Amino acid sequence: MATRLDRKLVAEAALGLLNDVGLEGLTLRRIAKELDVQAPALYWHFKNKQELLDEMATVLLGRMTAPLDAAGDGSAGGSKDSFGDGFGSGDWRVMLTETCRRTRSTLLGYRDGGKVFGGTRLRDQALLRPMETLLAAMRDAGFTAERAARAWFTTYAYTIGYVIEEQSVFPVPGDPRPDPAYDQRERERSVGADHPLTAAAGIEIFGDTARGFEDGLRAVVAGIEATLLRGE
Repeated sequence: MATRLDRKLVAEAALGLLNDVGLEGLTLRRIAKELDVQAPALYWHFKNKQELLDEMATVLLGRMTAPLDAAGDGSAGGSKDSFGDGFGSGDWRVMLTETCRRTRSTLLGYRDGGKVFGGTRLRDQALLRPMETLLAAMRDAGFTAERAARAWFTTYAYTIGYVIEEQSVFPVPGDPRPDPAYDQRERERSVGADHPLTAAAGIEIFGDTARGFEDGLRAVVAGIEATLLRGE
């Protein structure tokens, strides 16, 4: 019996193809071939590639938020085991930080994951529950609703932007080898004589990206506390 085609099934097949073909190589025709159906069958579900990306991003968000949602409930698989100090701790700094970490780690599992996720529209409002929990914790900590929203969007934009840049350096998930365009020795040779500080900065920017993300995230969260919570 043939598998019944639906939007989620198509989106999951598309995500499965990403590591092989990347975002630019992902077409409805290629996905149809993967599912062993004719391409027109997919147009019943998606009018264009943007609708497909919206569904793919929704599937990704579901994968990101499942453990966060469980931690927020205090249910099995709780926060301390999954996220150190814990999404369910009620500490907005921890909750915001762990949300960003989870977002990054999920997107890094897919080639062009940051590009797939950025700028899309959510198709399942039930997935907003962890965000509601986070915003409520920020309100309880003294943020206004407006400043809590700004804080969330600032960290979200930092995380998505960082992942997009990170994946331009390391395009293949799990492969520690950078794209040849970011070869540090070549960079030092080509720009080091005239721009030594810029050449040296490349070691920091394109080197340990995991540490760089953590450093930047701490700076962002500290800035949010100083300006949006305690600042005038």
